[in-house]
Amino acid sequence: MNKSAQDQIDAYYALRAEIDSLSQKLTVEHQKHLNCRQGCDHCCVNLRLLPVEFHAILSELTPDRIPYKAKITREEDPCTFLNNHSCIIYASRPIICRTHGLPLLFMNDEGTDLELALCERNFTDAQDMEFTVDNTYPEDKFVSRLNMINREFINHYHGSEYKGQQLIPLTRILNQESE
Repeated sequence: MNKSAQDQIDAYYALRAEIDSLSQKLTVEHQKHLNCRQGCDHCCVNLRLLPVEFHAILSELTPDRIPYKAKITREEDPCTFLNNHSCIIYASRPIICRTHGLPLLFMNDEGTDLELALCERNFTDAQDMEFTVDNTYPEDKFVSRLNMINREFINHYHGSEYKGQQLIPLTRILNQESE
């Protein structure tokens, strides 16, 4: 991988660290409403990722970090990287997995109003709770930044095999070798 592509992977890691910091803050703030814990895997599905995220995760994983039990599963099956209801790539998991369960704030399709998304297993007793920009995850802000990082990654990745918003199945990691 060339230096410019690696710079974008480093930018992805910086974004991920920022997201982790905010996710931790929101987890503490909403702790009494969150049912997400180790063993909860209701939202764990086989995902498709932007190339920069796929390659960043791939670069973190070594053969000893992916147990032999991991086998490619169909897209509609639970995540390939679940073993006994636990994520075997937890430290390297995608951004969406780092934020799921938290209250997400995003612009509606018309671009006119902010909407709130909540996990149906969390916040079951929070009918009177007020959600604001200060106690929610600003999904659009981070998705936009991830897309910009990905665009630069694609521009600099050797071979230029990726186009636009192409998504790569996370399961493809099992067929790859880190660069």
